[in-house]
Amino acid sequence: MEDGHLPVLVDEVMTMLAPAPGSLQIDATLGGGGHAERILEASTPDGRLLGLDADPAAIARVGQRLGPRFGDRLVLRQANFRELAEVAPAAGFGLVDGLLFDLGLSSFQLADRDRGFGIRTGGPLDMRFDPSRGLPASELLASLDALELTALFRRYGEEPQAARIARAIVAARGSAPITTAEELSELIVRVAPGSSPGRRRIHPATRVFQALRIAVNAELDALAEALTAAVDLLRPGGRLVVLSYHSLEDRIVKRFFQAERRGCVCPPSLPVCVCGRSPRLRLVTRPSLTPSAAEIAANPRARSARLRAAERLAA
Repeated sequence: MEDGHLPVLVDEVMTMLAPAPGSLQIDATLGGGGHAERILEASTPDGRLLGLDADPAAIARVGQRLGPRFGDRLVLRQANFRELAEVAPAAGFGLVDGLLFDLGLSSFQLADRDRGFGIRTGGPLDMRFDPSRGLPASELLASLDALELTALFRRYGEEPQAARIARAIVAARGSAPITTAEELSELIVRVAPGSSPGRRRIHPATRVFQALRIAVNAELDALAEALTAAVDLLRPGGRLVVLSYHSLEDRIVKRFFQAERRGCVCPPSLPVCVCGRSPRLRLVTRPSLTPSAAEIAANPRARSARLRAAERLAA
């Protein structure tokens, strides 16, 4: 823990990865560095870890905190995990023993008033992990029409009030652009005030903020690419561990693991396999793991986490 940041399901992650001295590990979503720190401690004295993050602030923060302690055992690169296939071998991690994806936002990002990730924190509606790439969320809100916004909120946020919220955004921006998290959040609360009594309450803007963040950072496409690269980087017996926080991510991970466990991609109508693909993964978690009540009480942001792990089979 550092400055309020708690790594999610950290004991379960460590059990799945089982980092040993001399091993090579990759944390593809460095965030606050909580998982990376535990991995480096467990792989003392000579295990090494490559930490990736698209957010330059995360790289700088973790480098300052962990660099003096672990020295050249910690290798940091600012990169989106969709670049894993190029970045990892170039950093000396061409074949690794473990690879972790923690797909949630870090506490630091949620608390950053300059980025607009946090509904309650507020700030400019940017939401880019890498502020030097792509369009900020405010530009999406300014340029998409009501039908496009509706489709975005439904696809990436599974928002039941998508059409109503989209129409309200288009109407509001006719008077003034929506440029801050506070403005967007207040608008959504007015037009779609929340769930019915008796259901678990989340902020009414949660799904829209999720949808915008996913769209801005092309997260789902990046995840699909990164998972394929991860399997290619794992040595036989190496473990791939993924922490997801909503159904869209988890569905991609689950289907990918199932496909790599089957191997064959031939249509069911064919009597025999002609593709020649062999299974590349063995499921380690079946079903997935979720946080205990005690962890959720200590860290409410862990409540929606789901861990899936698989092991690389011999080629």
